[in-house]
Amino acid sequence: MRPHSLARPHPALVLLLALAALLLSAVPALGAPRSAAQPLAVTSSGPLAGQRLDGAQAFLGIPYAAPPTGERRFRPPQPPARWDGIRQATQQAPACLQFSPFGLSDPQNVSEDCLYLDVYRPATATPGARLPVIFWMHGGAYSQGTGTQFGGQTMARLTNTIVVSINYRLGQLGYLTLPQFGQEGTTGSGTWGLQDQIAALGWTRQNAAAFGGDPGNITIAGQSAGAGSVCALLTSPKTAGLFGRAILQSGPCSLLAAPDQPTAQADGQAYAAAAGCPQGPDTLTCLRAAPPAALLTAAQNHPTPGPATGTPVLPRQPAEALATGAWHKVPILIGSTAAEARFFVALTQPHLTGEQYTAQINATYGPAAPQILAHYPPADYASPYLAYSALLTDATFACHTYWTAELLRTQVPTYVYEFDDPDSPTLLGAQVPGLDESNAHSAELAYLFDFTMGDRPLTAPQAALADQMKRSWASFARTGSPNTAGQGAWPTAGGGDSYRVQSLRPDGATRTTTTFATDHQCGLWASLAGNRP
Repeated sequence: MRPHSLARPHPALVLLLALAALLLSAVPALGAPRSAAQPLAVTSSGPLAGQRLDGAQAFLGIPYAAPPTGERRFRPPQPPARWDGIRQATQQAPACLQFSPFGLSDPQNVSEDCLYLDVYRPATATPGARLPVIFWMHGGAYSQGTGTQFGGQTMARLTNTIVVSINYRLGQLGYLTLPQFGQEGTTGSGTWGLQDQIAALGWTRQNAAAFGGDPGNITIAGQSAGAGSVCALLTSPKTAGLFGRAILQSGPCSLLAAPDQPTAQADGQAYAAAAGCPQGPDTLTCLRAAPPAALLTAAQNHPTPGPATGTPVLPRQPAEALATGAWHKVPILIGSTAAEARFFVALTQPHLTGEQYTAQINATYGPAAPQILAHYPPADYASPYLAYSALLTDATFACHTYWTAELLRTQVPTYVYEFDDPDSPTLLGAQVPGLDESNAHSAELAYLFDFTMGDRPLTAPQAALADQMKRSWASFARTGSPNTAGQGAWPTAGGGDSYRVQSLRPDGATRTTTTFATDHQCGLWASLAGNRP
């Protein structure tokens, strides 16, 4: 099977590349005396004093690399410095330098010095306990977000797992591609953020046992651009042996196409010029000396599509590598929410009219527009907003999840889910009065983490679903299967008419369905893509 949309992103993806997901916390505290009540972990860089939570322990703001500032800007991450004495690990680190185009967050604490991670463990964990490790990468269109939003306290306590949540460089600071990097001998142009993730993963493997984790049982996981990062890690030659399972949430590999070197270099040159550093022998010197504010201002008009291919770190498109078997074959858990695109349409076109809906389909899809409108007629939906959200959900996340799972299921055990809570919270600040934004992009995050960006607390039935999901995710991390005692069977994906998806619903309504591809009209979108076998 050939992967979809590798030459260029689906036209609808232009709208969907802006995810808002942040906010943060405080500056890490260093050097204060350790209280006798504080938990202790001894890492390769030195001992850490954490904090006790309800049934769990947290070690926050741990450096996994040296600050990527000054001459280390736009270079591969370097090992962190060792420290003398006990380092206080009780406050979270700043988010990496970023901007939020939709105003869903207002970072009060961002910094280039941001390569830190948080570790959560059960209160009963001891060094050498060999608990499964979930290694989490946040989303945010490779341009925004922070690992500090994703508290792992409840997951660790409830499921007896170790949860690691990381920061990594974002935007052009994380993915700038220029020919001058090769000329100066710096490898990995366009993959600085990906190399951060690899460094954090290596640090986690090296130090997992110090927190009670099993270095031989690490599951990489991420949502949106974080799932795209999982795709890259699955196919990077640099990650062999670093993990044993993978979870992809709302970021199917066939959707998130990575730029090649010529495309990424052209984007990088335009960005450098906007930052006041035109092409020439001193471009990199200029960029490394530029004030962060100048780099951030330039990035607002020159966003990055993520890591570039054509380097030793990421030689080829992840979806191509998956299709040809050139990847680290591990069990996969992959899924999406039932109405992903409601998030993006609510932010960009909340008051879409019927006339605008029809005009937009015609403009986007050209000769195929009549066929698409016949499958998504406005009269079948309560509003043009819901019609357009359904169309975009199917064309992007839903069907690409299906196609990515089809690539994987014949090679490894593959489990697929669809999150479907018709009253789920949305992201704080993203609500538009009068619009149904349930099941939108990021809706599932509040069910898996102590998430700081949900717009309201979960109800009792939702909390029960959240516990079910945490146990399933942890079971997958522990055994490679999301099946748990006392819950309905969750089968592997299967194929064709037997393609099985676990529909995750509250009130005990979770069930296995075989109609996902039909429900999301994937046959239509496959025929329009023009590259299905």
